[in-house]
Amino acid sequence: MVTALSGVDVALWDLKGKHFGAPIHVLMGGPVRREVRAYATGTYRRGKADPLGYVVDEVKGYAREGFSAVKLKIGFGVGPDTALIRACRAAVGPGVALMLDANHGYDAIEAVALGRAVAGCDIGWFEEPVVPDDIGSYLEVRRGQPIPVAGGETWFTRWNFREVLEQRAVDIVQPDVCAVGGLSEAKKIADMAAAYGVRCVPHVWGTGIGLATALQLLAVLPHNPPRHTPLEPLLEFDRSEHPFRQAIMTQPIEHSGGFVKVPDGPGLGIAIDPSALLRFAKSP
Repeated sequence: MVTALSGVDVALWDLKGKHFGAPIHVLMGGPVRREVRAYATGTYRRGKADPLGYVVDEVKGYAREGFSAVKLKIGFGVGPDTALIRACRAAVGPGVALMLDANHGYDAIEAVALGRAVAGCDIGWFEEPVVPDDIGSYLEVRRGQPIPVAGGETWFTRWNFREVLEQRAVDIVQPDVCAVGGLSEAKKIADMAAAYGVRCVPHVWGTGIGLATALQLLAVLPHNPPRHTPLEPLLEFDRSEHPFRQAIMTQPIEHSGGFVKVPDGPGLGIAIDPSALLRFAKSP
């Protein structure tokens, strides 16, 4: 239900922007930035093939494209995941940041073991190590190993995030703008995170509409967390095979050297291609 309401909220912001002839980030008080550094998401498993071959090659390919950070899909066992993470770090060297996403593939014991095993690989964050409803296990993982813990793509509204922030269950919150309650709710959550000194890196997955929506939010987020040399927020840029993602837009959103420009047209700054919607429509 909240995800459905998110779509309504985003659509209303888009209509408001088109009415006033301004991008959403201007209506929200920005922009703070006009382009965002992106990290590449991909590395999905391909049947029974050995990921130590194709996943390592995929990560090296993202580095060649200009991405300065890549997120690895893990959660397939502490031993195999440890080997893959170490192989990827060796392949790209220290100049490319690596993050981990387990999609709640572990329990707390396994997540702590994995975090300790790859602690020397300079990992940016450990995303969704355990099931999202188990805040106690998040706390165990955060206390039990040194890698920063991230989560939030399956938490909804500011009240869900209030519990997480009050308990200090994560180091990085990742609200998905198109699921958490829309732009209105995501901005409130980002402000709450700033008040708690917790980093906010929105989760992004799905169509180009979601990508454009996240960019509008990222254009207005302050550097975080508050400190002498604060950090710019990052954009999650899914590179997995997804023909529908960009095809529905008349002008795809692409990166250049690992950076993505914030659309500056009215509303979301994008236009939908109706003919593409018809091509992908399911026959009755």
